[in-house]
Amino acid sequence: MITRRDVLRGAGAAWLLGSPPGHASGEPPPETTRVRLGAVPSICLSPQYVAEDLLRAEGFTDVRYPPVSGGLPGAKEMGAGDADIAMNFAAPLVVALDSGTQIVVLAGVHVGCFELIATDRVRTIKDLKGKTVAVFGMESAQHVFLASMAALVGLDPRRDITWVTHPSTEAKRLLAEGKVDAFLGFPPDPQDLRAKKVGHVVVNSATDRPWSQYFCCMVMANREFVARHPVATKRALRAILKGDEVCALDPARAARAYRDRGFDVPEPLVLQALKEVPFGRWRAYDPADTLRFYALRLHEAGMIKANPKKILAEGTDWRFLNELKKELKG
Repeated sequence: MITRRDVLRGAGAAWLLGSPPGHASGEPPPETTRVRLGAVPSICLSPQYVAEDLLRAEGFTDVRYPPVSGGLPGAKEMGAGDADIAMNFAAPLVVALDSGTQIVVLAGVHVGCFELIATDRVRTIKDLKGKTVAVFGMESAQHVFLASMAALVGLDPRRDITWVTHPSTEAKRLLAEGKVDAFLGFPPDPQDLRAKKVGHVVVNSATDRPWSQYFCCMVMANREFVARHPVATKRALRAILKGDEVCALDPARAARAYRDRGFDVPEPLVLQALKEVPFGRWRAYDPADTLRFYALRLHEAGMIKANPKKILAEGTDWRFLNELKKELKG
């Protein structure tokens, strides 16, 4: 029997990876042996890359990571049936659910992905009024998160902020040159900017309230996949949540899994990001609270029409998470 001290010494990661396919009492094998996730370069999503071996231990023999076009987390692709289950960012998930995308949210994974980095012209979120902010694209994770942050402090993100769209490499260059005022980054971009001493951190969602009290990354699944394959859904979710635990216990293993996907990010930045993101806390927060929080902010910002009650009622399924909380006791 594994002890808490064993877990802290790293034995926990080996235990997680060694769980046999039939470990849950009376649980049948998955209805399908194929599962498709997404390949996105954000280090926040490392639990789903660590999960490859865990998915095979759960009985999936065909584990695929199709690349997501445009480098975005792919809620639309998920809804269209191009993927089955994967992690995604909380705020954009609310936008996707509001638009009728055929996905369901199954669980939260961790907090503390994003950081708002700015020039000296911006010291607080309110200072973004009248400023220029670089994001990957409109309705991208960067745009939606920052719009919700602006709404929380009384700004109208549609009128008070000038948005410009650039790939992250270009956005970071423009920030360094002072041609944009702020940039919301996901790992490894904040770590890269700090290493180059570009800008300063206005908000760190790993430590600053209220953002540190809500999930940043959550698990979504294709609605039809969940309906047709409930056992496979639960097993895949278990693998991702165990992958989250491995990221917390063994960052080096997680870094290898991330780099094995072919992402061209220097290993020191990957390791630094994995150590900074608060992994292993999927039990600590309420995923419904997260979606409610962002739905309220985005409704205030005029970016969604549905109220939080409708988003939660039609876009979530917590039954697998509730079962796994009992099985995978911390």
